[in-house]
Amino acid sequence: MSAARQRYAERLLAWFDVSGRHGLPWQHPRTPYRVWLSEIMLQQTQVRTVVPYFERFVAALPELPALAAAPLDDVLALWSGLGYYARARNLHATARLCVERHGGELPRDLDALTALPGIGRSTAAAILSQAWNDRHAILDGNVKRVLARYHGVDGWPGLPAVEKRLWALADAHAAHAPAARMADYTQAQMDLGATLCTRADPACVLCPLQDDCVARREGRVAELPTPKPGKALPQKSAHVLWLEDRAGRVLLQRRPPGGVWAALWTLPQFDDLDLARQWLAANVETGADGEALEPVAHGFSHYKLQLQPRRWRDAALRARIGDNDDLRWVARDELRAYGIPAPIRKLLEG
Repeated sequence: MSAARQRYAERLLAWFDVSGRHGLPWQHPRTPYRVWLSEIMLQQTQVRTVVPYFERFVAALPELPALAAAPLDDVLALWSGLGYYARARNLHATARLCVERHGGELPRDLDALTALPGIGRSTAAAILSQAWNDRHAILDGNVKRVLARYHGVDGWPGLPAVEKRLWALADAHAAHAPAARMADYTQAQMDLGATLCTRADPACVLCPLQDDCVARREGRVAELPTPKPGKALPQKSAHVLWLEDRAGRVLLQRRPPGGVWAALWTLPQFDDLDLARQWLAANVETGADGEALEPVAHGFSHYKLQLQPRRWRDAALRARIGDNDDLRWVARDELRAYGIPAPIRKLLEG
């Protein structure tokens, strides 16, 4: 078995040297901060989507202390459009904790990293192996898929027993990777899953591991890894109020610090139409019912949301608002400076 594991790493690295991704922006330079930022951005998001966000983020906040010192609103604005905004809030919180506890740097320790917000075992291992070349196994979605097929592991990888087995296999393979090439080995695994051993239509004929792959040998590539048991996502709806004053400024409202779109700026939003009408009557001077717009559909991981927008022009608030309030008139050319959820930004820019 040790010879097979040695062969796994050797073939993977030989393929990576020729066909892997070597020009990603977080690889040059490959600092702990840049690796960490890329790993968080790449969670549930593809490389081609992440690259421009990463480059803009590090241009504005090039080092961890700069991220820690930045207002959360600035961080969310840089993140706006990437989705899963808890990742951005955790980045900010982790940066501040690193300044407080670790001298403004990420700790070079697996347990210390996993104690920080938003960093799980695989992400911590990816940081350590890529930034410092330390020997640690990773197990992100791409690696789970590769190992499930290569070893013929049945069962949905999200189940604890299946995940435990995959971790054992990942650890065993990492133990036989060349010590001087752990950063490349880690990247090679992710690249293989992202480019060849894909979820649909994998390019098995190009795979460096095809000779020993159980799924390929047994004709089970399409069924592994075992899919998550499906269930219908619940449908929710909300009413959003698009208010513009005579100068064309848009009224934005900051979301609560917890829940969906926490701390982001969005149009005033209400789950109930009567509550929306009550808020309008109490806060807005307008004699019209507004213009009903086409519904906007948006999917979250745990439910589907349909937004019902209504637009008013030449609106005015009954009470004056200050810069520190959770309501703010924002000029159109200033919207980019705010963290705004993607469906709301698309609505405003459409």
